This record gives sequence, C-alpha cells and structure tokens, in this order.
Amino acid sequence: VQLVESGGGLVQPGGSLRLSCVASGFTLDYSAIGWFRQAPGKEREGVSCIASSDGQEYYADSVKGRFTISKDNAKNTVYLQMNSLKPEDTAVYYCAARQASVAPVVNTACARRIASTFGSWGQGTQVTVSS
Repeated sequence: VQLVESGGGLVQPGGSLRLSCVASGFTLDYSAIGWFRQAPGKEREGVSCIASSDGQEYYADSVKGRFTISKDNAKNTVYLQMNSLKPEDTAVYYCAARQASVAPVVNTACARRIASTFGSWGQGTQVTVSS
C-alpha cells in the first residue's frame, strides 16, 4: 500500500486546512485509513479514521466537532478537513492504512487507532497553528 499526503502548512488559530491522502495498492477487501499526528516530545495520536466496510468515521475527543474525515472512492483519496484549529493541533500529520479480509478488523482498527496496528504509512505533512 502506498500513501501520499498533502495539504499541510501554516495557519492562524481559528483557521482551517484540508489534508489529502492518496492511497493505492490495496490487495484485500477492506481497509481502515487513519490520520495520526505527532508533536515534538509526544506520542503519536490517532485523531481520525474511516473504515471502508461501512464508511463509519471515528474521531479522538480532542478533535471531535472540529475535524471531519471523508473519502472520495473515485479519486482513491481520504481527506481530513480541519476547522477551528488551535495551537495544540500543531504536529506532523500522517496518513496510515490497515487492510484486512474481514470487515470487523478494520472497524476495530479504526475504533482503537493504535499506530502499531497500521502497516502502511505516508511520509507526513507538517501542520503549524500559530499567530
């Protein structure tokens, strides 16, 4: 699986950004595609995920109501729309994928968003929220 992120940048507090992740190379029927972030000195956090089995979306409490994950199957792209950005959202954002042959595996992967269970990763894109 290959993942390519884009869309990061510098934005003022309260602003918006949209990240994109183009995904290719899946070989199994189902996939979980998640967005993780890592700030300096902090652990990698799973902020959102979408499961191909049923399209269910998952969010960390820290971003719920501000971030929206979506998928365009025709473009093989997953988006993360980030609104009302805060300085604490500053991090490198990574797109990651987990694929499986049965649907419940990807829903569980999305619900738990444990980085070590996602086998494919993009290169990361920096998001900086600062005035």
